[in-house]
This record gives sequence, C-alpha cells and structure tokens, in this order.
Amino acid sequence: MAPEPIALGGSLITAPSDSHHRIYAVVRRIPKGRVATYGQVARLARMPGHARQVGYALHALPEGSPVPWHRVVNARGAISLRALPNDGLEQRALLEGEGVTFNDTGEIALSRYQWKPRRLHLQLTTP
Repeated sequence: MAPEPIALGGSLITAPSDSHHRIYAVVRRIPKGRVATYGQVARLARMPGHARQVGYALHALPEGSPVPWHRVVNARGAISLRALPNDGLEQRALLEGEGVTFNDTGEIALSRYQWKPRRLHLQLTTP
C-alpha cells in the first residue's frame, strides 16, 4: 500500500516511510542555536546505526519545509558537503544566524552547541 500524502511546508508530499516521519519529528525538536548529529537523530528516532538514512530524509524535504534541516551536522560538528559549488553556505549562514559559531576549520564545538534532550517523546503517527 502506498503512503498517504501529508502536508509539509505548505505543500502535499508523499511520505516515503514511517522512518522519515520519525526523523522529521526529532529534527523539529532541535532548538534554535543547537545542533544534533546525523547519528544522534537516528538514535533518537529509534534507528540506531542509520545516520545515512537521516541524511537521505533531510535531502528529500521540499523547498521551504519548516523542518530545521540546517541544525543537523556530522559527527565532527561540521557541515557535510556534497560536490556542489558553494555547498554548505546556506546551512552555515542559517546556523550563524542562530548564534552557532564555527572554528577555523569549519567545525562547531559540539561540547557547547550539541542538543542534549532530557527526554524525547515522539508522536510516531502521521501528522
């Protein structure tokens, strides 16, 4: 059975899977000025060991989505770049606009900025 369309960012999309819903639910809870790693989001979404799937889910978000995708970084605290010109500039600008700082090598101090949720209650049903 095909997934039902859901409203996301003002447009209807077909949700690829329940796992994407869980990932988006976690990412929506990352506060401004904080970041989470792909692996951290995967663990919180009950998908330990599936950090790449978090990246795929975030890449699948439609333009203008309210999900704060820019708050997810790699395990080094850096923006994961693809082979595109100026890739990562938008994500960096959004994070800097929230007060997140980068060192000279483009990394974020996870000890300072990483989100540490006390408890996370996810509604794992379709929104």
